[in-house]
Amino acid sequence: MTDEFIRLEHISKQFGQAKVLKDLCAVLHKGEILGFLGPSGAGKTTTIRILTGQLKADQGNAYVLGTNVTNIDETIYEQIGIVTDQSGVYERFSVYDNLRYFAKILKAKPARIEEILKQTGLYEHRKKPAGKLSKGQMQRLILSRAVLHKPKVLFLDEPTSGLDPSTALEIHRMLLQLRDEGMAIFLTTHNMEEATKLCGHVALLNDGQIMEYGTPQELCLRYNKQKQYRILLDDGSKLVMGQKEEEVSRLSALLRANRINSLHSCEPTLESVFLTVTGRCLQ
Repeated sequence: MTDEFIRLEHISKQFGQAKVLKDLCAVLHKGEILGFLGPSGAGKTTTIRILTGQLKADQGNAYVLGTNVTNIDETIYEQIGIVTDQSGVYERFSVYDNLRYFAKILKAKPARIEEILKQTGLYEHRKKPAGKLSKGQMQRLILSRAVLHKPKVLFLDEPTSGLDPSTALEIHRMLLQLRDEGMAIFLTTHNMEEATKLCGHVALLNDGQIMEYGTPQELCLRYNKQKQYRILLDDGSKLVMGQKEEEVSRLSALLRANRINSLHSCEPTLESVFLTVTGRCLQ
């Protein structure tokens, strides 16, 4: 097997008269996080459902771990994990018993349960009924269940939506660790800051169509048309300069005089790139 864990080839999907996916192409490699970014209704969840065998594409081919998803069998689910807003948890079971139940289904070793509870910060809550967990704790339990069997591919559908910043940060750290261990992660989100932090490559999705594709840095630099710099001087005053000859001369003089406290480039954020490309906001 190559390190190419997911491939989308010209995937299209239509419900009635509505075209929800239009000619999608993308690749996800081992040890990488690929972000599908866009607002609600952009087609992100539909893409996951096709990749996990829950829906059939009308056109094109999709492959997970070298298997065409139209011929997917149960053994593939031993190698993938899925986190969606519909991920079921048995609320009357304790946190530990939830994971013990799924460990049997997923053929995970019992010792893995305590390991993942400690990794996700749920160990002290292991005896608590799942229905008593906070939203952030519940999301960590769902993520724990999804990676209990150490899958090769993890599908995450808006995994930090509605979570407080501290809990979201904990989940981000865990995802980066899983990536570094070689897991391939397919992430959908409308949070561009999250995508910039986590993703190796991103696809900007709008009305079921990929409008741009590349690394976050590539996309931001591609749309950096003005080439400006924000400057904070030693007296607290702020300047914005471009690359005109007189501005470059003034900047050089300020640097020589040791007047500059901070200097930052003004390339656009991923969110502003999305607005430029699609003409719409993410919310």
